[in-house]
Amino acid sequence: MNGNSFGHLFQVTTFGESHGEAMGVTVSGCPAGIELSEEDIQADLDRRKPGQSMISTSRGEPDDVSIKSGVQDGYTTGTPIGMIIQNKDARSGKYEPFITAPRPSHGDFTYSAKFGTRNWGGGGRSSARETVNWVAAGAIAKKLLAQEGVELKAHVNQIGDVEAPELSFEQIKAHSEENDVRCAHPETAVEMQELIEQYQEEGDSIGGSIYFEARGVPRGLGAPRFDSVESRLGQAMMSVPATTAFEFGLGKDAREYTGYERNDHWEFNDDGDPVPAENDHGGLQGGITSGEPIYGEVTLHAPTSIPKSQQTVDWETGEEKEEKVIGRHDPVLPPRGVPVVEAMLALTLVDFMLLGGRINPDRVDDRPGEYDTEYHPSRNDN
Repeated sequence: MNGNSFGHLFQVTTFGESHGEAMGVTVSGCPAGIELSEEDIQADLDRRKPGQSMISTSRGEPDDVSIKSGVQDGYTTGTPIGMIIQNKDARSGKYEPFITAPRPSHGDFTYSAKFGTRNWGGGGRSSARETVNWVAAGAIAKKLLAQEGVELKAHVNQIGDVEAPELSFEQIKAHSEENDVRCAHPETAVEMQELIEQYQEEGDSIGGSIYFEARGVPRGLGAPRFDSVESRLGQAMMSVPATTAFEFGLGKDAREYTGYERNDHWEFNDDGDPVPAENDHGGLQGGITSGEPIYGEVTLHAPTSIPKSQQTVDWETGEEKEEKVIGRHDPVLPPRGVPVVEAMLALTLVDFMLLGGRINPDRVDDRPGEYDTEYHPSRNDN
């Protein structure tokens, strides 16, 4: 199976299945000399982990991360960073009815059709459990970006037909973690929670969307066509399980605008630099960053594992039958999807910054004490 790596210079490779022994990720390309601890990574993992509220799965995974390589004395060494997250609460028995009878709208049949086999416990490799690896890697990317003055944040802006008003970046940073829904508008969060609980009581689920934004991204990153920032960011976001749409800037609303209305007229800022007047392009023009905030939205469909009776077929017996997906599943995905979207945004941006020379891949200057030396063989012996 291919498709387990993401990124060019800052490359993430993951492994593990939902009900396997552990999840794991290797991060290659992180510069040396970056202060890094398990606590730095754990903070984001705690935002993604199951069992954190009544509107998330009750699976009891602590998601404690263990760094196995690439860090010494609290600083990155420039070698691959290996991390492990143990699976502690897997219960595969409830998935036995679906070994040869695919759950509706899951990857059960397509995985089996392609590979001739699959790890059926908890969905195996196709489970959203795998995103724990992405969040762990994304925490490292976030730290690198922060040191370069780049900030990013996401929040749930819609659940079902309940939509939050447009909010400032500061509002999102200040309030998105104040409720279980992770919506930065408190009044809307209450409505969203009520809607989620309604579907939960009915044994059903509901979809929604996540708004993301990044500030401080330098201009000039990316390239036209296949290596444009939006094309790579689109790949990152469409990789998030249950994603059905990715938008940036005006997104799908652009179809309602005339050319004159959409065009970002240029003006000078207070420093005398050319800037787009409205930033309707979401910080991206011609596939390249403009220096303005990058923003967009990711749509996630309703969770497909629901305890309502649904029709499937058993390809071994040739029978049609009704089955219920009994287990521990989220009734809605965006609240726990927020740190996943942030991770994929961070991983995409840090890779572009390394490619564009905005982060020194041989950086070691931040290491204190005995490591604080002016001679760096990795720089001078080429």
